[in-house]
Amino acid sequence: MSSHSSFSRRRFGGMLAAAIGAAGAPALATAAQKKGTRMQASLPLIKPARLRQGDLVAIVAPSGFTDDEEIAKAVANMESLGLRVTLGEHIRAVHGNYAGTVQQRLDDLHAAFRNPEVKAVWPVRGGSGAISLLALIDYALIRANPKILVGYSDITALHLAIGRQTGLVTFHGPVASSTFSDYTVTQLRNVLMTPQEQYTIPMAQENHRRAIEHPNFSIRTVHGGQATGRLTGGNLCMVSALAGTPYAARLQERIVFLEDINEAPYRIDRMLCQLDLADGFASAAAMMMGVFMHCEADQGDSALTLDQTLDQHLQPLQRPAVSGYSFGHIRDQFTIPMNILATLDAERQTLTLLEPAVR
Repeated sequence: MSSHSSFSRRRFGGMLAAAIGAAGAPALATAAQKKGTRMQASLPLIKPARLRQGDLVAIVAPSGFTDDEEIAKAVANMESLGLRVTLGEHIRAVHGNYAGTVQQRLDDLHAAFRNPEVKAVWPVRGGSGAISLLALIDYALIRANPKILVGYSDITALHLAIGRQTGLVTFHGPVASSTFSDYTVTQLRNVLMTPQEQYTIPMAQENHRRAIEHPNFSIRTVHGGQATGRLTGGNLCMVSALAGTPYAARLQERIVFLEDINEAPYRIDRMLCQLDLADGFASAAAMMMGVFMHCEADQGDSALTLDQTLDQHLQPLQRPAVSGYSFGHIRDQFTIPMNILATLDAERQTLTLLEPAVR
């Protein structure tokens, strides 16, 4: 083979690759732009139908494994609300610390949304593992079959992902096996069953009493005033874990609510830093911290206290910022509808929903 032939073939190949690249680049860029637009654009809110006496609720386990005692408690809780219950097919499955394999948990979630008789999907507990479902969820199925979804802790992953990908309003509230106090039940009923055009949520008096001996229950106002915005947030561990993904919480102009359990202050600080670096607390309308259970440093530890840790992030903000509100891994917690417009009043220590969350 002559050097001239070799050069010609190399030159021709390079020219051909360049031509293909030039022709393909706009198409690839357009596809990427369209994908980015789909991920970033806010979808219209979809409000599920309100719960009514006698409605059927599906109890599922998308996170940690459960047992018969926990299931029985969950069923009793639902029946105390006047609801009927159906259990996910794989609710008793166990796979390590999870309630079955990813596919089993996914199948039960899809089946609950697909069943036309089911009016609410209620995870039996949190734990861990819901994040593994996010890339596999059939969001078109959920969008076509909007239902109430209630839970907290690890269920935060489902709230954020479903909200981003479908626009469905879901509810940060007790899991099915939580201990239901009178306050918790009142807040559930007022938000899910008897919605009002505006509803002001008071803080739990029992939490005020507990604050005498347990300072983490104390309501603190770091910055006063009022702020209005849509509600987003949940368990800090999950919110920070999803930062930078297609399922991340949008913080801009939102009332951001956060809580956690069993995390040392330095870990709380690290997660808040990660979330702040990813999206920026300065862009939020307000910051609303719940009760952080068992998150103080050990006695005699030189670490910052929980309050000092939170204040490192809240004090620099020029917007309403509070902590100790009645939500988190606690018995007396109110139900928070994700992405609903609300006003936080740091002086009156209230949160007012400015629209019904169900239809």
